[in-house]
Amino acid sequence: MPKPSYAHLLPPSWKSQIAQWLEEDTPSFDYGGFVVGEVPRTAFLWGKGKDPAVLAGSPFVTEIFQQLGCEIEWHMDEGDVFEPIKHVATVNGKARQILLGERVALNLLARCSGIATKSKRIKDLARGYGYKGIIAGTRKTTPGFRLVEKYGMLVGGIDPHRHDLSSMIMLKDNHIWSCNNSISEAISLARSVGGFSLLLDVEVRTEAEADEAIEAGADVIMLDNIEGDELLQVARRLKERWSSKRRFLLESSGGITEENLQERAINEIDIFSTSAVHQSVSHIDFSLKIQNPTDLDNV
Repeated sequence: MPKPSYAHLLPPSWKSQIAQWLEEDTPSFDYGGFVVGEVPRTAFLWGKGKDPAVLAGSPFVTEIFQQLGCEIEWHMDEGDVFEPIKHVATVNGKARQILLGERVALNLLARCSGIATKSKRIKDLARGYGYKGIIAGTRKTTPGFRLVEKYGMLVGGIDPHRHDLSSMIMLKDNHIWSCNNSISEAISLARSVGGFSLLLDVEVRTEAEADEAIEAGADVIMLDNIEGDELLQVARRLKERWSSKRRFLLESSGGITEENLQERAINEIDIFSTSAVHQSVSHIDFSLKIQNPTDLDNV
């Protein structure tokens, strides 16, 4: 069988988002388009910057140019790592149509590839430290851009975590405090409406709260902001105490970065989740240059 494409994950609604982005970027007159007209042109998409990067977001970019009547040929596969400066793709179409899509495409590709690059770096570091568990992002995504950001995490090789409030039940401190400060009561209420098909992830601050959540039937116990040797010891005690009584996963979250990753990525923890792979991520520099017939290497 051919290698599966990440593009096959995308829902039917995603192409309508492209139209909205194009409409947002050109809500009225296209003054630059008036200048260049509809003469046929070829443009080169370059991956730039200083460091190796992961290409991510190509289905979105392809759709941007297709909606504008242009054709794009990719010269590398999505998920591949490239060394700058790399000729990533070639776009053919009318000059004004190419430029209508230019900034929307570059902005999207820059962020999606940045997330994929950071995700891969975090994963590679964790595996290098000997960590065998699940590495995940979080739901701290940009409103209206979640699909692209979660997509970048997948291309970078990590778990995107829950996509929205409906895809998994997560009970955090505000839920517990608003439910008579009772973890057990909150879990019972969530189970009564969530049914058997949704996992239940509960954030706890102490080992005693973890015991209460496990006893009440939580599937995942998020040990929030517990670090260092305390994290290791709490995880070991919970696994030993409940090993033959309950099935659950332990998750570590809160403040995980490349700098403290080694001490947090311990195999007693089944999942570590971090927003470092998608918040404040450096974008990857791309440029799209219409080729002058006298200078076909224009970067």
